[in-house]
Amino acid sequence: MDKIKVKVMRKRGCEDLPLPQYMSAAASGMDLYAAVENTVQLERSEIKLIPTGIHIELPFGYEAQVRPRSGLALKYGLTIVNTPGTIDSDYRGEIGIILCNLGKERFTVERGMRIAQLVVQPVVRAELVEVERLEESHRNEGGFGHTGH
Repeated sequence: MDKIKVKVMRKRGCEDLPLPQYMSAAASGMDLYAAVENTVQLERSEIKLIPTGIHIELPFGYEAQVRPRSGLALKYGLTIVNTPGTIDSDYRGEIGIILCNLGKERFTVERGMRIAQLVVQPVVRAELVEVERLEESHRNEGGFGHTGH
């Protein structure tokens, strides 16, 4: 696997929290930890911004995607509203997770809890070329569910 260097800085007061880390040799996402001062209650259908206590500096040409953790989604209905959240290479603010509780019961976020994943990806920029007509395809303008699946 290729590796790139990503600079990370902890927010003051978050030295007790682990830095994002891969939990297995084949993991594509690093776990992000909740940097809440006190426990945070997420009621059913409630959305809250949960801080992670870290800032990153990505190399130009890369982005980081913030994604839900599958275990929390399955067990508790916890997800990220803007999934995947995008962190551009020129963003230097604290990473925050916009959590939403789609579950049946209140969910408690505790300090140090693994709440999301961070996946670093290369970025390809598109050059849009305006044309009068697009090439035909077998699907053409077929919309959602058009392929039968």
